[in-house]
Amino acid sequence: MIATQEHGSLYTQIENKVATIEFSHPASNSFPSELLQRLTDELNKISVNKEVSVIILKSGGEKAFCAGASFDELLQIDDLEKGEKFFSGFANVINAMRKCSQLIIGRIQGKAVGGGVGLAAACDYAFATEAASIKLSELTIGIGPFVIAPAVERKMGIAALAELTIAGHEWQNAYWAKEKGLYAKVYETVADLDKEVDFLAQKLAHYNPDALSDMKRVLWENTSNWDALLYERAAISGTLVLSEFTKNALSQFKK
Repeated sequence: MIATQEHGSLYTQIENKVATIEFSHPASNSFPSELLQRLTDELNKISVNKEVSVIILKSGGEKAFCAGASFDELLQIDDLEKGEKFFSGFANVINAMRKCSQLIIGRIQGKAVGGGVGLAAACDYAFATEAASIKLSELTIGIGPFVIAPAVERKMGIAALAELTIAGHEWQNAYWAKEKGLYAKVYETVADLDKEVDFLAQKLAHYNPDALSDMKRVLWENTSNWDALLYERAAISGTLVLSEFTKNALSQFKK
């Protein structure tokens, strides 16, 4: 386990062909760039592990699943290179999830904002609790969900992406997210959620691993352009985060 108060933690447990990756951060499981890189590296490492047939992606605690990008780090970006590099962290994670050999089950126990919605969308199958509301609030702070938009659109459709971004000041509940395709199933409690996540993971772990990998590739057909697209989108966000509007908005949110 790697853990620091500032950079968060990442822990992986492999048991019975199931790899459970858990990330956490004291600021509502938000992502500083170092934690994004750790998650990318871990996904790439597990992808070539023949002893793993399925991955569970989860976050620590029972409250927020993921609050997206680290506000503290966003406030520190003062040039385009730093901006592009930071938002490329989310591009790296989503591309690693997309290319990973194993199917990824998302365990979404609480609210997801911004990049957290992108992570949920990049999972191949996601379970959630009733507390797992979602919001894409990037426009309210002067940027946009440009890097994660392809993953959200692929899973939920362009209409849902538009609604989430244009009404980015509003939360959408877990059942709305299920109706739009982000979540496969929604449960009342975390206990019920964990029971079903474990049940599916154990089922998949006993299937033909080659069939699972082939299915993964089929599910992600026609996304090879993301190798370039997501980094082009990171450049857009990296430019916008330098604007006076965004700096002021981030400062207000920080307060």
